[in-house]
Amino acid sequence: MNLIIGTIATIAGYLIRKYIAEAKINSAEESARKIIEEAENQAESIKRESLIEAKEEILKLKNEAEKEQRERRNELQRTERRLIQKEEALDRKLDSIEKKEEAIAKKQSEINQLYEKVNELYSQQLSELERIAGLTTEEAKEFLLNRIKDEIRHDAAIMIKEIENQAKEEAQKRAREIITCAIQKCAADIVAETTVSVVTLPNDEMKGRIIGREGRNIRALETLTGIDLIIDDTPEAVILSGFDPIRRQVAKIALEKLILDGRIHPARIEEMVEKAQKEVDNIIREEGEKATFDTGIHGLHSDLVKHLGKLYFRTSYGQNVLQHSIEVAHLAGAMAAELGVDVKLTKRAGLLHDIGKSVDQDMEGPHALVGAELAKKYGEPPEVVNAIASHHNDVEPQTIEAILVQAADAVSAARPGARRETLEAYIKRLEKLEEIANSFAGVEKSYAIQAGREIRIMVKPETVDDLGVIEMAREISKKIEEELEYPGQIKVNVIRETRAIEYAK
Repeated sequence: MNLIIGTIATIAGYLIRKYIAEAKINSAEESARKIIEEAENQAESIKRESLIEAKEEILKLKNEAEKEQRERRNELQRTERRLIQKEEALDRKLDSIEKKEEAIAKKQSEINQLYEKVNELYSQQLSELERIAGLTTEEAKEFLLNRIKDEIRHDAAIMIKEIENQAKEEAQKRAREIITCAIQKCAADIVAETTVSVVTLPNDEMKGRIIGREGRNIRALETLTGIDLIIDDTPEAVILSGFDPIRRQVAKIALEKLILDGRIHPARIEEMVEKAQKEVDNIIREEGEKATFDTGIHGLHSDLVKHLGKLYFRTSYGQNVLQHSIEVAHLAGAMAAELGVDVKLTKRAGLLHDIGKSVDQDMEGPHALVGAELAKKYGEPPEVVNAIASHHNDVEPQTIEAILVQAADAVSAARPGARRETLEAYIKRLEKLEEIANSFAGVEKSYAIQAGREIRIMVKPETVDDLGVIEMAREISKKIEEELEYPGQIKVNVIRETRAIEYAK
């Protein structure tokens, strides 16, 4: 009985589950059908919207294309109108040019007729003048030239006489000036004035070793020497920059020694800087002793000799100060011998006249007064101290030796090639010289030659005659004196040339 009941229950459960499953399946199929219908409806809607958007885009592009086509058509029409207007303007100009050419041709014909008449009248007047004067043209020219030559000779004679009288009145003064300007027997080497030195490297890898880890090596070198090291893109080179030439030389020697040694670190840098300082001190001492030996001056204090040696590393306008001092000593001594004053004292003052430049970076005041104080401190005679202090007129010269030192200093600094002139000032002077010459009527070409000491001027022979050449040379020289600043004198050379060329066949 229980078995039957269990069987019935099982069958009933199976039927119930089957019914539920069929109901779920039907419901799922219905849901799927609804989803498919909705998807189809959405797809149809999207399709319609896409078609509408596509049509709108096509219409928009069509409108833009039509607009661009209209603009281009308008631009072409405007361009065509401008071309038509230009063509009409050109036609009008051509007509005007043709009329002007006709007028010019007519005027040219009239001018030719007038020219023939003028030539005829000139010939008649010339013949009449020759008849009245009783002289031919060539005879009149010769008479005029002879008269001008006589006048020039008379003026030259008067000028020479005045110069001779002036020379006699100021004989002593003129003699000293002539001796001063004539003594140019010495020549010093010219060294370019600079504030940088260049140290070559074996390779670019050495730059990194010089800089060191986190820059410690380069900082140590700059701190110990007081010189800036510039390491840039320059291949295999390091630039040392500083205004003190002695410090710069110490840094250069130390860096070269470090590069050769190869061991670059702060302790080694300090050691090499000390060695370089000793080496530079030896150079200073040797150069000072050599200068005293070359000039024959003895008995200088050892510290003065060192200060003198420091001038070996100083330049002034490109002129080495130590060589300049030696040159001044020789020049002053030669002039002193000519004038019969104390030669040794004069040479001593000449050698020491710029000694203040060895310490003027550390002391205030003009180098002449600083040098005088230095010489006085180390027991130099009062005459030498006064010559040093007065060589730039900071104080009044009290002796003839002091005046000779002034003159020798001027000769050494002002002689050609002693000091460097800036390229810009040199070019401006030459251009101004040629500009003055070209400002005169009849000048064809002008050339400033010999570094501006001569101006060579070519004139048009049909415009300027022989007498005009003489007058032009005088006028140009006067204008140069009034408008231009220049050393020495400038030769004004005016050239008038005519050539007759024929070929023998």
